[in-house]
Amino acid sequence: MQGCCHSFQVERIVPLTISRGQTHGLERLLVEISHEGITGWGEAGHVDTGHHCYSSQGVRRELLRLWPQLEPYAPDQWQQLEPLLQHLSPPARCGVDMALWDWWGKALGRPLWRLWGLDRQRCVATSVTVGLGSVEAVQQRLQQWFHQVQPSRIKLKLGSPQGLDHDRQLVQAVVQELEQWPGTVDLQIDANGGWTLEEAMAMAPWLGDQGAVLLEQPLPAGTNDQEAYGALRPHCPLPVVVDESCWTLEDLMRLAPHVDGVNLKLLKHGGLSQALLMARVAMGLGMELMLGCYGDTSLLNGAAAQLLPLVRWPDLDSHLNLRCDPFRGLERIQDVILPSKAPGLGIQLAKPLPW
Repeated sequence: MQGCCHSFQVERIVPLTISRGQTHGLERLLVEISHEGITGWGEAGHVDTGHHCYSSQGVRRELLRLWPQLEPYAPDQWQQLEPLLQHLSPPARCGVDMALWDWWGKALGRPLWRLWGLDRQRCVATSVTVGLGSVEAVQQRLQQWFHQVQPSRIKLKLGSPQGLDHDRQLVQAVVQELEQWPGTVDLQIDANGGWTLEEAMAMAPWLGDQGAVLLEQPLPAGTNDQEAYGALRPHCPLPVVVDESCWTLEDLMRLAPHVDGVNLKLLKHGGLSQALLMARVAMGLGMELMLGCYGDTSLLNGAAAQLLPLVRWPDLDSHLNLRCDPFRGLERIQDVILPSKAPGLGIQLAKPLPW
């Protein structure tokens, strides 16, 4: 089989600000695996969660070194390929793993969710993200989302450098805004590791009183975060979900006794194979699943969407905030994202890419 990758740029319509900073434009990589007239696609690119950082340029260099090693093999020789992939960074492995699964589904003429025996009818509404900013900016972003998708789940970023008072002002403004919306809208909180343990213990009961339904990554990721989450959990009336703290299966096992759920992201875990494994293990341990994204296009979110029937809290909204998403095929009914019924990932090019 033959492999190649191409660099392209995406731009957020609304820049996303979280506790670690703001992002607007992003470089992504389209990964292609070709064999016997079939091409599988994957997506990779920059990932930075504070304590782990991978650049698109570094990922591209890894893939260029990999391509000659893949030539003797076919995409369905998973066991032989594993030693070649195990030393790749998570985003590099994600791109290759996605492309291999896409090739496999196309070769068999089935979408991946069907190959895995999942029920597409179990998909539930995705949350849409409102980043940090002024009260006025947050209210404006809510209105934009309302007119675009009429969401029933809002994820509000907290952990403001301006402190807990500003965080509280944002929550109160969002709660007041959502009270004007039709129907019930869940408010999810994501602090992106922006609080100390003391701050999280002060905020968690207050957030419960405000009607929030979950608290994601309130504490910084690190070697002692399981002890911190163990201390927080008795004081938190909300389900606690980890994201930046959980990259590997080992992380999942160490944190499972202290949290209620995990946010799975393909670039973070190394693709669909590892994300599916971690999903099954987490469910076996009684944990709930969130499924998230970075600045991903419909291609990467289309891959993640194959797991949606397993997920309680989808968070696949990044492609909805891209100025010109180069891919299409990811189905949406109002705020419910659905995996494609087409073979493989079911994603196609929406426009020619510049190469």
